Formats: sequence, structure tokens, C-alpha cells
Amino acid sequence: MEKKKAGGLSLLKRIFSYTRPYRTRLWTSIVLAIVLAVLAPVRPYLIQLSVDHYISNKLLQGLITITVIQLGILLLESVLRFVFMYTTNWLGQTVVNDIRQNVFKKIVHQQLSFFDNTPIGTLTTRTVNDIEAINDIFSEGLISIIADVLTIIAIMVIMLYTDWRLTLVSLSVFPVLILATYFFKESVNKSFHQVRNAVARLNAFVQEHITGMYVVQSFAAEDREIAKFTEINKDHRNANIKAIFAYSVFFPIVEIILAIAMGLLVWYGASRMLDYKVTQGVIIAFIMYLNLLFRPLRMLADKFNTLQMGLVAGERVLGVLDSEEYLHNNGTYVPAEVKGKVTFEQVAFEYKKDVPVLRGISFEARAGDTVALVGHTGAGKTSIISILNRLYEIKSGRILIDDKPLEEYDIHALRRHIGIVLQDVFLFSGTIYENITMRNHDIPLERVMEVCRLLGIHDFIMRLPGHYEFNVMERGNMLSQGQRQLLSFARALLYNPSILILDEATASVDTESEILIQQAIEKLIQGRTAIVIAHRLSTIRKANQIIVLDKGHIVEQGAHDELLQLKGIYQKMYTAAMSSEQQMA
Repeated sequence: MEKKKAGGLSLLKRIFSYTRPYRTRLWTSIVLAIVLAVLAPVRPYLIQLSVDHYISNKLLQGLITITVIQLGILLLESVLRFVFMYTTNWLGQTVVNDIRQNVFKKIVHQQLSFFDNTPIGTLTTRTVNDIEAINDIFSEGLISIIADVLTIIAIMVIMLYTDWRLTLVSLSVFPVLILATYFFKESVNKSFHQVRNAVARLNAFVQEHITGMYVVQSFAAEDREIAKFTEINKDHRNANIKAIFAYSVFFPIVEIILAIAMGLLVWYGASRMLDYKVTQGVIIAFIMYLNLLFRPLRMLADKFNTLQMGLVAGERVLGVLDSEEYLHNNGTYVPAEVKGKVTFEQVAFEYKKDVPVLRGISFEARAGDTVALVGHTGAGKTSIISILNRLYEIKSGRILIDDKPLEEYDIHALRRHIGIVLQDVFLFSGTIYENITMRNHDIPLERVMEVCRLLGIHDFIMRLPGHYEFNVMERGNMLSQGQRQLLSFARALLYNPSILILDEATASVDTESEILIQQAIEKLIQGRTAIVIAHRLSTIRKANQIIVLDKGHIVEQGAHDELLQLKGIYQKMYTAAMSSEQQMA
């Protein structure tokens, strides 16, 4: 997956472009950040005023009044801070929701070549973890940093205004804090990069091995795969420990610097107070100022790292949105019906650049014909059916349906007229009804039952608990391979397609299920164009046209009897297949 590199500013601009529908919330959070920054030094100043004016002069009524004012400001500040935190987090979660929706929409419409080159675990990380990190840009990142910086500026301004000498002495250790913050930020930033990369590797590894657990256990590879997982997991742990170490060093250093600043304040303030140049109220206020000043300073470096990680995650997420493998649906032709004529004209195709899979493929299937594709593994059979419904884009040549190029069809309209049954059946977690209809609840149950009766699988479904509401669980694990294949067949035929594609549709089913499918095929291919891939050559003898493929080329083409008379590749394959089937019988 190719990513478009972008600077931090342009990334922020793109991410914040998602706040446009929520401008009111964004500006509310910015205004609240300014108001909270202004309010931060007010309470210490009022305490200074209370000590120096009302307490020293024993003005009880005034002291009560200013105390009530302080309580009111404290209450107001608490309410405003709640609104600020809620607004920024609401904004972040809403933006995350919108971005995640766009990312999933983009993923769903990608060409299959995108998934060939991108691990599923990586896409899971992009869709879940990385997008969630973008939320931190709002809740703990840029807006929060702005609020903290404004607070620091407001406090320093009031400190300088109150007593600039005392301010300079108190903040003389400030350069040390800035230096420590810089090293902390760089250390944690590097660790967080390693953490996010480790998380992506963990997700990819776990997803891949859970999906392939049957293979892992079949080959007794558990210990080897555990060892590999331990290595990846250790990288994740070490990256986190580096970040923890940086935090463990940085925060005590900040506390030491604060203690030194307090010590300098008391030492210099006390000496000036003895000379009656500084009042007690000023010393007390300055102690509060320092605490208020160091509180955001402690977290500022951490928030910068949070912002940086959000930007890194944002760049990865935007890389998915910017992917050039997006399948553009520029066609406008939406036919009311498709007769089913299929024409390939000098079609060339490759999964990877300069590695051709199909070379100059040309054939024509008349409407209602049955065309069989045969050939050894890797000959290009599955590639032909994959490009027929535009799961992949061809390199050159033309594919036409009813004499109209595929590119002119609206892709959804095109695929509604093509039914496909694959050897590797994928069922989603959900009911049988949902899997057959692909969660299209506009299709009535009666229509589904009608198709299943036609296929002869209604009875087996009715024997299941819940019948059509039976939950097949993830990947259809509650059903046998034959049952899954039959449901896949019902799913393909539900929309009454004009073109039917059978890719090894009976290769992995038991004899009983195969008989059911063969009986259904004989009925249902009548009046439809059928393109059949089958290892069992005995099932394609009645095909109108058999195309023999070898290394991406058509090497033989014709009816069954014609190809046998050629005594070429097909005749050898057919003889070997018949001999194998007789031995199995």
C-alpha cells in the first residue's frame, strides 16, 4: 500500500477538515481554552489580595466577600473545564466516527489487488487502533496543548506584572526543564513509533494465525508459532518499557526542578520580605503560580507526543484513503436485463507489474452457452472469472457483455447479473437467511425458501435448530463443507443471474451434496450463460465450449469430442482424470 507523505501541518489541516460540520463545537472548545487560561491566575491573585489587604487590615466583611468570589470562580472554572473536556472528547469521537466510516467504505470498494498486498491485521490496525489515536489529537493533543500554552503565558504575564525580579529568580531553572522536556519528548516519540509498529505486527500475526489455526495444528507447528509470537510480543513489551523508563525519569526530574524553584522563591522572597519589598500575599500567590505553571508543563511534552502519535496514525489512515487501488465506478449503464453474451478480446492481465498471468485471451460465449475452463494449477482459470466481474482491472484488451464494454456498466448493476460460487466458501457470522441474502432484508424469506427448494437444500435447513434463523457462526464453522457450498450456491442464484460462474463448485463436497448441485446446475444453467471451472472433467462433457489454458494462453478450444480428436493436452488430462475417478470408484 503506497502512502502519500505529508508534513505535520498539512496532516493537521486534513484531519481538522473533518470538523467542518461541527464548527460550533470546535470554536466552543477554543474559546473555552482562552477563558480557562485567563481564569487560571485569577484565584492566586485574589488570595494575594485577601492576605495583603483584608487579612492584614482585619477587614472581615471584605474577606468574606472575596472568599465568596473565589468560590464562585472555582465553581465557574470547574464547570467550564467539564464543558471543555466534554466538548473536545465529543469532537474527537465524532471525527473518529466519520473517518472510520470513510476508511471502511474505502476498504470495501478497493480492488482485490489491494488486499493481496496488504495484511488483514494491518488493515484492522488502521481501522481501529490508528483511527482511535486520531481522537487523541482533539482530546489530549492540539486543543489541549493550546489551552496549556495559553495558561502558561497568562500565569507568566501576571507573575512578571506582580514582581519581575521574583519571577526571574523562581524561573531561573526553567531552561533545565525545557532541556529535560525536549529529551523526554524525543525518547518517548521514538518508543511510541516502535509501539505502534509492534501493535500492527501483533494484529497481523494474531489474525493470520487464528484464521489458519487448522493448518498450524495439523502440522504440529504450535511451538514454532508460539516462539515467533513471543519474539513479536517481546518487541512490543520492550518498546513500551522504553517509554515507561522515559516517564519514570522525566516526572521525578520535574518534581526536583519544581522543588528547586520553590526553594529559590522562598529564599529570595523571604529576604525581600524582610526588607519590606515583597508582601506575604505575593509569596503565597507565587507558590500557587508555580504549582499552576508546572502542572501543564509536566504534561506538555506528553501531549506533544500524543499529538505526534496522532499525526503518525493519521498519516497511515490517510494512506488508506489515498490508495490509488480504489475501484472507480464511472460506468453509467444500468441494463434492465442482461442476455449473457460474454466476449474476451485480446485480454492481458497481471497481478504484479510485469508478471503476466493472462496473455491475449480471446473467446466468445453466446447467451445461454456453457463454457468450461480447464488447465493445470496456475494456468489462469480463476483469473478469467475474477476480471469478468471487475474484481481486478485488466492491463489491456477488452471484455464485453452483450457487446458492451465492462467499463460502461455501473459496477453494482453489472455484478447483480453475475452469480458466482467459489470453492473456498466464506460465510459470515449470522443466520442462514442473512448469509444467503447478504443481509438484504428487502428479499422476503419466501423467495429464499423457493431458491433452496429448487436446489434441494430446504429440507436440510429445516432440520437445523431455528431453520433459516440458525446462526452459522464465524466462517460457517457450524456447517459441513458441503452444506456451506450449497448455501453459497443458493446465495449466487437468489438474484436470478444471467451469467453463472462456478469455480470448482463441487471440488470439496461429498457425493450426496455433489449430486444435489449437479441436478440443480442442469436445471438452472438453462437460459443462462455458465462459465465453469472444474477439476472433475467428467462434469463438463456437455459444455458447448471447452477452453484449455496453459500458462496464461489458450492452447485448445472446442467441444468435448472435438478436443478428444485433437489428441492434445485436453485428451491427456481427460484420460488421466477418468482413470483416477475409476480407481476412486
